[in-house]
Amino acid sequence: MDSDLKNTLMMTEEMSTQYDTLAKNILARRSVLSHILKATVEDLRDVPPEEIENLIDGEIYVGNVPVDAGLTNKASGDRVVGLNTVQAEQFEGMVVYDIVFYVRIKDERSKIIINIEAQKDEPSGYNILNRAIFYVSRLVSSQKERDFTGRNFDDLSRVYSIWICMNMDKCIWNHVHLTNDAILDDHDWNGKLDMLNIVLLGLPKELPPQDERYKLHRMLSALFTLGLTSNERIDILENEYSIPAVRDFREELNTMCNLGQGVYERGIEKGTEKLRKDHKATAVYLHSIGLDIKTIAEAVSETPKQIKEWLMETLS
Repeated sequence: MDSDLKNTLMMTEEMSTQYDTLAKNILARRSVLSHILKATVEDLRDVPPEEIENLIDGEIYVGNVPVDAGLTNKASGDRVVGLNTVQAEQFEGMVVYDIVFYVRIKDERSKIIINIEAQKDEPSGYNILNRAIFYVSRLVSSQKERDFTGRNFDDLSRVYSIWICMNMDKCIWNHVHLTNDAILDDHDWNGKLDMLNIVLLGLPKELPPQDERYKLHRMLSALFTLGLTSNERIDILENEYSIPAVRDFREELNTMCNLGQGVYERGIEKGTEKLRKDHKATAVYLHSIGLDIKTIAEAVSETPKQIKEWLMETLS
């Protein structure tokens, strides 16, 4: 790999990492979370976003709570007391939740555990639903000795794992949860069918229109859709969702906007460079087996002049 292409790849990777970090921090703002919770958590549908902000209980953990068994709980002596956090450099390569926190139900003592995961697109390296099931299951099992002791399973908190996938073809919203199918007669078994909840949100590449059906998707798209300026994002957030764009929020949005566009442009540059290198290698090979320049040009969709230049470079 030549040094220019290597530098481009390294810069793109660094910008992408910075973009991911900013995206998580922006999603973790209480003013943003309150709208996500209002739309996705049944108990909060009728609660105003500004009240939901006050129901978010304790710290919002961003990228530092391990998913791995035995590491989610934080111990103090013989007692597990809370969510564990790790330093990234200490556990390099460890799988951690993007965002995790508790939210209280209004006028009740009960709490819900919320996990939010942000994806640039629908992952191709693994089945997203399988991973979401693992995450939500870990959030349930990790409550033992942290949120309840012994066999007090009635004290289990409900869990929501919300996955936001960008760059989809359309607005998508699925709620995956437990159901009770009565196969032979029926019985009212004690327990909570709403214990496990997976919400899968697909954001389209373009900003959705102002429509009640797309209200949540439009807010999230205003944050992450490429091609929007910072001012356009802020205008939508402030005027349509009453999310105040305070100074540090504006700065984060502006930086993320610039990084996102930079990653996109460098991605095109990287792809174009790779394509041209592949075409050049193909042209040289076809010439070596006796094809004429005109035929080679047609085969790789390049001009005869370009083919001649590539062959001259190879011979020099």
